[in-house]
Amino acid sequence: MERTWRMLREGHPEARRGCPEVIEAAFAEPRLRGLYPFPSHGALYFQRNTEFPWRSDLPYIAAGFTGYLVYAARSADVLGETATPEEAVALVVAHLPDDCGPAIEGPWPEPEPEPNAGPSA
Repeated sequence: MERTWRMLREGHPEARRGCPEVIEAAFAEPRLRGLYPFPSHGALYFQRNTEFPWRSDLPYIAAGFTGYLVYAARSADVLGETATPEEAVALVVAHLPDDCGPAIEGPWPEPEPEPNAGPSA
């Protein structure tokens, strides 16, 4: 994960492209630096795991025409619009779930089947 952040920040040719100001502001925030950064389609997504399939349950930042928009996870609901990337990062952090810790390596684990769960009728 540290490698991914480093490649994004250095503009490595093999790294995905994202808004450098948003990437730097997110990297400066310890809670976001512990997550997996995934720039795509003009937005910076934060993942709880490092490989597909993603959990995709965290808010994300998109650079707008005059500022930065913070969206709720998997939604078109705007949590807020900010003038600076630092304000956008603060808004994301304010909406992180309490159980949001560092990203786990690999895909998001499949839920364990419930014991003695028989076929549904």
